[in-house]
Amino acid sequence: MALDLDTDRIHQLLHAGVRDKVYPGAVWAIGDSQGTHASGTAGVLDPAQPDEPMRHDTVFDVASLTKILAVWSTIGTLVEDGKLQLDAELGDFWPEVNGYPLAQVTARHLLTHTAGVPLRANLKNLYGTDPQDVRDGVLHEALHRPPGEAVEYTDRAALILGYLTEHLSGQHLDSYATKRVWAPLGMPQTCFGPLPTEACLRCAPTEVDDTTGNRLRGTAHDFSARLLGGVCGIAGAFSVLGDLAAFLRYMLDPTQTTESPGFGPDWVKESLQIHTKTMTPPRGLFWHPAPGTAYETDDIWVHYGFTGTGMWISPAKNRWAVLLTNKLYYTRDREPLTHVRNTFRTLAFA
Repeated sequence: MALDLDTDRIHQLLHAGVRDKVYPGAVWAIGDSQGTHASGTAGVLDPAQPDEPMRHDTVFDVASLTKILAVWSTIGTLVEDGKLQLDAELGDFWPEVNGYPLAQVTARHLLTHTAGVPLRANLKNLYGTDPQDVRDGVLHEALHRPPGEAVEYTDRAALILGYLTEHLSGQHLDSYATKRVWAPLGMPQTCFGPLPTEACLRCAPTEVDDTTGNRLRGTAHDFSARLLGGVCGIAGAFSVLGDLAAFLRYMLDPTQTTESPGFGPDWVKESLQIHTKTMTPPRGLFWHPAPGTAYETDDIWVHYGFTGTGMWISPAKNRWAVLLTNKLYYTRDREPLTHVRNTFRTLAFA
């Protein structure tokens, strides 16, 4: 059954964002457990090449959507495989953190951003450029505050959980995510960078790289991801609209795939509920209620990416939405895109 969507207003909204230089271009889709019911594009890949429009198969640096696609999903496989208990203290089963402050933290603390780990990544300044030194430094660092005391979003939560996935699976995060999640769900264009040349040509550029003077295109914008060779829990994944639609469709109806990934409906249900009690802002497991909505009545969950990406899901409404932009081409200012995102969400879930 077709969704009742005001696609004209969505087109107007996203084309106005191009006109106002919120982003060079955007790609979007809205659907349910059965498929995609509306989609579109606006603008161009790169204003310096105005004859190259945004396309449905444009590749995006999804930034912090990596936390969902690669970390939340693989942690779910480990939970459902019985290899990880969310409330077990990390020091009880992870030798790398035993005897260090992180030992008292749980996976649930990390997934709800209540672990008390430092708020800034700041990896190079603190630990240098060797990936093993960075890993050791992050896993052995002092806590910013006691676990469970406050909700404070930090990239380090996903970085640590990515390391935990590698420890428990015995595989690199990119290989494990591909094998257990992306391949079974039919997400062939989702991967960590740097991308091969062909994919780079379809990739939306982000900021100018200070070291080369060229725009980043097919290489992660996130400095931590680049420092760690392109692969980490914070960021570094690239994807396309169709792959994200497949991921969200599966979350709404796990029966519609021929090959199931490692996480299932129990993990989805557990994640899309409030785990932070009366603390604010409220958090599920990496997902959080969409701004401007009430969890109890609306049941609309979201995760954003710093480059200008975002995806929403509502089991109660049996609906998902994706909005991909390369807003970083113009600015790091969040406000212009915040208005577009909130209006898009309103139209998508009306």
